[in-house]
Amino acid sequence: MAFLNVEFYSQALIRPVTFKMFLPNDSREGQDSGERIRTLFLLHGFTGASGWWGNEQLAEKYRVALVMPNGENSFYLDGISSGHRFATFLGEELVAYLRRTFGLAMSSDETGICGLSMGGFGALRTALAYPDTFGMAGAMSSALIMHQIAHMKPGDADPMANFEYYRECFGDLEKVEESDANPEVLVDRLKASGHALPKIYMCCGTEDFLLEHNRSFHRFLTDREVPHVYEEGPGGHDSVFWDAHTPKIIEWMFGR
Repeated sequence: MAFLNVEFYSQALIRPVTFKMFLPNDSREGQDSGERIRTLFLLHGFTGASGWWGNEQLAEKYRVALVMPNGENSFYLDGISSGHRFATFLGEELVAYLRRTFGLAMSSDETGICGLSMGGFGALRTALAYPDTFGMAGAMSSALIMHQIAHMKPGDADPMANFEYYRECFGDLEKVEESDANPEVLVDRLKASGHALPKIYMCCGTEDFLLEHNRSFHRFLTDREVPHVYEEGPGGHDSVFWDAHTPKIIEWMFGR
């Protein structure tokens, strides 16, 4: 097992960036040395950082490379300002770097993406924006706040952030519900084109303040007849819930 802290220059973010990775690269008795390693991107939440909840035990148990980028507080979207193209960084640039450097994430059937809170939104939105890259999305306690922030005005704020922050991440808030920043728009676009959607697993705690947002997106997927797994259970917006469900998601994606 290798733990890597990798730095490279990002054209999308116009600066050196780092990501962390657990790579199960040790040989095992009876296994071909050319064994393909599956890849799972783990996306942290708002105010979090790379490597916040990925660990060596998960990588070893499931024989999966855990790639943990730093999305800052970007919602993993291409922001307005120069150097804030986080969607492009995650969905294109980082994937290309992993492919040419480590031979990882070579096909959608061996590449998943999972996140919590802001990262849950990021996992869903990224997989729907890049379905040929990410075949599976696991979304825990997802911050699916598109309708909540729509039509905010300068000077408005909610308990998390203000109008200026949301505008930087999501763009024109008068149009966010019809934009590519809305995963619902991407679902409808894929269905209209006949393109296969990534597999989706959602879960949220029944005491989580984002529960209704998750229920709403679950109803949307159901209305659109999009196959997906949706689970609720006791728990809040915390690591106890996320730590319990991360192994379930990995097993759902890749098996034991």
